[in-house]
Amino acid sequence: MPEPTGPVRLGIVCRPDPPVVAELEAMPLDSLWVGGHVCSAHATEEPMGQLARLSALSTRARIGTAVVPLPLYPPAIVAKQVADLDQATEGRVSLGVGTGGEYPQEFRACEVSPQGRGGRLDEQIALLRALWSGSDVTHRGRHHTVVDVRMRPTPRRPGGVPILVAGRGPRAMRRAGRLGDGWLPYLYSPVRYAESVVAVEAQRVAAGRAGTPFEWAVFLFCRIGVDGPAARAEAVAALTALHGRDAGRLLGRGVLAGAPGRRRRS
Repeated sequence: MPEPTGPVRLGIVCRPDPPVVAELEAMPLDSLWVGGHVCSAHATEEPMGQLARLSALSTRARIGTAVVPLPLYPPAIVAKQVADLDQATEGRVSLGVGTGGEYPQEFRACEVSPQGRGGRLDEQIALLRALWSGSDVTHRGRHHTVVDVRMRPTPRRPGGVPILVAGRGPRAMRRAGRLGDGWLPYLYSPVRYAESVVAVEAQRVAAGRAGTPFEWAVFLFCRIGVDGPAARAEAVAALTALHGRDAGRLLGRGVLAGAPGRRRRS
């Protein structure tokens, strides 16, 4: 298992509203993130539009998507949006991506088949990087065909923005290790996270990527309050509404909830 290097950095998912972003950037936070969907079971914004708003409001923090369900999107459009936003923010953008699939209506709305979305995402990651290179690109894949195109300007950073792969299962770990610049799972206990790091690192070794820069991240749901029991109850209620099933079993495992300064054994 790779040893941690450098400091632990803290980010938060937020709404890109002017007072919210200004308050958060005044705090010692390293990054701000947005998520969303096209057509979910809940009222949510679309992540790429949210990222654009966040780029216009933030001044110093790293910003990113956590996450965008990339198979719903034409990769050239996302590549161009991200490149422009990275230029506008002087290299502060990161792209968290996932396969989606929890809301089948999104795929119907975007006229994309949910079948094979993992393979589609794999192909899109490679195509994003090719388009960000600024070179002539010809790609003929199973899901996308691009012939003799060049995209400019490229992102601010040479090689493009970091791509963090989200997910929970073995295929997502393989994707992160072989194709991603980072691993961003969610609803993971500490034990499960440690196991996933071993699995992802094994994929990196197999792909000849051992020793290359890689970011170990985690999406952690939190609810902290002076009244610990109330904070835990609020966390359970919110996640139960979000996922449509009782989330009480997640407390102390994939969810951090309670009063400040208190520890709870999982």
